[in-house]
Amino acid sequence: MPIWIPGPSTVERSNIVAFQAWMARRHDLAFDDYRALHQWSVSEPDRFWVLLCEYFGIIRSGSDHPVLLGDRMPDIHWFPGLHLNYVDQVLRHADADAVAIVDDSEPGGAGPREVTWRELRRQVAAIATYLRECGVTEGDRVVGYLPNIAEAVIAFLATASVGAVWSSCGQDYSASAAADRLGQLDPMVLITADGYRYAGKAADRRTSIVALREALPTVRATIVIDRLGLTLDDITDTVQWSHASAGEHEFTPVQVPFEHPLWVLFSSGTSGRPKGIVHGHGGVLLEHLKQMAFHLDLRPGDIYFWYTSPSWMMWNFQVAGLLVGATIVTYDGSPSHPNPDMLWSLAARHKVAVLGTSPAYLQACEKSDGDPRHDCDLSSLRTLGATGSVLPPGSYDWVSRKLGKHVALASTTGGTDVVSAFAGFVPTEPVRAGELSAPCLGVALESWNTEGRSVLDEVGELVVTMPLPSMPLYFWDDPDGARYRAAYFDYWPGVWRHGDWITVTGHGSVIVHGRSDATLNRNGVRMGSADIYQAVEKLAEIKESLVLGVEYPDGRYWMPLFVVLSDGVELNDKLRAKIRTAVREGASPKHVPDEVIAVPGIPHTRTGKKLEIPLKRLMQGASPDAVADPRSVDDATLLELFATIAAAQPAARDNAEVAARE
Repeated sequence: MPIWIPGPSTVERSNIVAFQAWMARRHDLAFDDYRALHQWSVSEPDRFWVLLCEYFGIIRSGSDHPVLLGDRMPDIHWFPGLHLNYVDQVLRHADADAVAIVDDSEPGGAGPREVTWRELRRQVAAIATYLRECGVTEGDRVVGYLPNIAEAVIAFLATASVGAVWSSCGQDYSASAAADRLGQLDPMVLITADGYRYAGKAADRRTSIVALREALPTVRATIVIDRLGLTLDDITDTVQWSHASAGEHEFTPVQVPFEHPLWVLFSSGTSGRPKGIVHGHGGVLLEHLKQMAFHLDLRPGDIYFWYTSPSWMMWNFQVAGLLVGATIVTYDGSPSHPNPDMLWSLAARHKVAVLGTSPAYLQACEKSDGDPRHDCDLSSLRTLGATGSVLPPGSYDWVSRKLGKHVALASTTGGTDVVSAFAGFVPTEPVRAGELSAPCLGVALESWNTEGRSVLDEVGELVVTMPLPSMPLYFWDDPDGARYRAAYFDYWPGVWRHGDWITVTGHGSVIVHGRSDATLNRNGVRMGSADIYQAVEKLAEIKESLVLGVEYPDGRYWMPLFVVLSDGVELNDKLRAKIRTAVREGASPKHVPDEVIAVPGIPHTRTGKKLEIPLKRLMQGASPDAVADPRSVDDATLLELFATIAAAQPAARDNAEVAARE
């Protein structure tokens, strides 16, 4: 039973229906429903992607043909005859005095301020001019060590406008962790801020700026944004943002080849050197226009706010709102300070139409018995996005009850790898609890069994059988492409294997079960960890959980469930039995955990993903240093705690002793 069904007016006003009407009128193409449109988009990719260029009026030069060169991933090239610039699509809106960016922060900060489209263009032009004066040209790297503020967006756009390559990470990263990422790029310019705000505190990052700059010997210039009003006496050879962004400047973004690098995003780096994933101007532009217009259904003037950080791909996904003329909200602060309803308060304050958050935040609101619609004026909200982990069915129901049936829940699955979504919300399709409405346009998504056959209504590997323009151009410092191929194409050559378990249903939706490399495989019966979390984390006594399926060389299999208890709750035999019953009845009787262990916290990557694979390796006897870089973990002290638990397991001790002898 759907929890949300689009009404006739929603369907008629949607951008995707407008696109279909345009295709019928201009190209004599007609489709009965979304599934037919999607099937056409993947069966005729050349025509689909070139029509997107035409429909969105992308500013470009050269030839739209050929669309694709090559016949097997990853040896594919898109639009080899085309030149463009991502920034042109943003600044085509820049003659208006309407607001492009709303910059907000926690109480105690500067408070909301607005950047108009006209001012956005002026500052982008000024920073671009300064970068050129520093010698920055096409292909050079400019990096940001920044909070989620308007200046971060402006810095990215200025960088891209001159054909340079952008990369950034949030200031919650230590200087050394930031250098592990940004230092790989040999950047010419560093753009940073004196600090940021989080959970009621102002975080002074001046010492980290000095340390980071020492670790980046190629940096010629440093621009510092005055966010906290701190003096910069101890940081020499810097330029204030206010100086670099001053004045009026002649400005035209340089057109670059379609596959010219736009930015480098980094993997979490929990198990080794962070991978630099390079995406191109044209591929990102097409993919993000499609996502913003057709899947999020954003329109000019809509207010779009996704709670994120410059370290996470959702920051890039939020910036994409500017491509369709939406107003984006940048926020420097915690989503739960000074109260758990902070995001809802921000959405009400700024009359947000499309709000994005994480499943963890929604589950926390659910457990706190919050009532956002009662406490805040959310009358402008029509779509709530959620991504970063699997959203359990109960959270869908909670959203429907607490926000009303007029608010669509847009849960998505995708990744940094493609800086977009494979499947998610479609404004003309119903939303069912625990399911993503459909594969996204242009995404040839299938679920494959172990024999490499496409299956319906059963769990399989998420694969993409046709190229997408926002797939990586390459990995940084991977000259022969070996690491890139190994990451996605080794298992089934020519087919993208993403590493998620999914079910494609008979009615066309997609259910995500979790990472396939974290599969719980007990006696040959496989289950994704997300199915366990959905069963356990709906219990009021449980804040969070982590399940591992640990194989040992002697054939033993240990399946512990770690739980973080709600305040005032103790783990006793009665609660253990309740947890096991929840797994037995809500997930699978064959995947009831061997042990339930209370822990003070679950370690995550800095973008919020549970460390399932590193902790599994820890339980198998690996050392903490070998499984994860502590700087890439939100609470590194938890690694030692889990190492202590692992050391108490006989099989893990045996493994460690064997490894030491070898």
